[in-house]
Amino acid sequence: MFCKKTLSMYLPSRSMRTAPFSRHCETEHRQKNVKQTYFNDKGKEITTVTNTFPIKDNDIIIGAIEIANDVTKIEHMMRETILKKGDTRYTFGSIIGESSAVQEVIENAKRATRTSSSVLIVGETGTGKELFAQSIHNDSARSSAPFISQNCAALPDTLIESILFGTARGAFTGAIERPGLFEQAKGGTLLLDEINSLHPNLQAKLLRAIQERKIRRIGDTKDIDIDVRIIATINEDPIDAIAENRLRKDLYYRLGVVSLFIPPLRERKRDIIALVNHFIKKYNRMFQMNVERISEEVLQFFLNYDWPGNVRELEHVIEGAMNVIMGEEAIEYSHLPLHLRRKSTLKEEENPVSLFQSFDSSENFIPQELKEKVGEFERYYIQKVIEKNSGNVSKAAKVLGISRQSLQYRLRKYEMKRRTL
Repeated sequence: MFCKKTLSMYLPSRSMRTAPFSRHCETEHRQKNVKQTYFNDKGKEITTVTNTFPIKDNDIIIGAIEIANDVTKIEHMMRETILKKGDTRYTFGSIIGESSAVQEVIENAKRATRTSSSVLIVGETGTGKELFAQSIHNDSARSSAPFISQNCAALPDTLIESILFGTARGAFTGAIERPGLFEQAKGGTLLLDEINSLHPNLQAKLLRAIQERKIRRIGDTKDIDIDVRIIATINEDPIDAIAENRLRKDLYYRLGVVSLFIPPLRERKRDIIALVNHFIKKYNRMFQMNVERISEEVLQFFLNYDWPGNVRELEHVIEGAMNVIMGEEAIEYSHLPLHLRRKSTLKEEENPVSLFQSFDSSENFIPQELKEKVGEFERYYIQKVIEKNSGNVSKAAKVLGISRQSLQYRLRKYEMKRRTL
């Protein structure tokens, strides 16, 4: 019918026998998430992920519809940058922190450098998980071999599989022999960031690769031996990820042979001064400036702030402040980013405790319905209990004496966003 003519007109480089669009003119089967590479009429190589569906008229196939997602730019990025050796400039000496919480993690990480066991690094966004991963690699016997890092949430599942395991010639239209990250990292370390973002099917394949130390390229029929150390990171409580089907339990046990839990900045505020001094020196060199310190007001604000973005947020705040300084020697409160100062103001205005304390002062007392006041305190108290338990809903529910489902209901009711580890 019309589909073969259309195909040959616009996609002349694609085989009429192998192209899904053509095949669906003759079959009732549909195909999903098929990766294809072809050359358009201008000779440009195009890579797509397609879903193809047959069109019927009275049970007679008259054509097919193909929905294609162009992933050419992502494919090029994969070829040019993803498969390169990582920049492993960080060592344990790069980790700033004198608090006992950080020193304990550093000590455990140093012990892990003696073996090739898998490591799972747990920590909130911005706590420095990759810094620890690079430090482990650089202090191990694999330091002279490649260190390759891949964010599992950065690419769709249809591409991440070929990136990890590689492809064999003919695996799909235009496929060539290409090694995956497991082969690229031979003898070295492969860091899989945000492992909980991988589809469960891919997690199963990853588990097999780690256990058997073998991988199979997509479209190939033979296994390839691998020699690579796996370090994985996760930005939430692994138990919560397992309970909510974002992480396979068997993969967690396999990866967590060595587990490192990096504390958030709000639990290691003793390190804030050292971190601030480090970032000021860093941006003094970068911006050719001579800032010496932060003011006492800024220091007190930093010590009282919760730092949801952790060390990364602190660095961005220092960088932002130094962009607006005009010759001053100290970072003042007025130099801080506006959104941060507004957060501080809103927090003071919305704190229910300050409202309840005003009950003893008849001058400031404004009557409200009991239900509304109780709701304010409930919201405040739940937030504090969750923070005390590092964002773990299950633990917070146990402390509050209610079920996890009941606590989840209240979180949605008050539009509260719990922090993830």
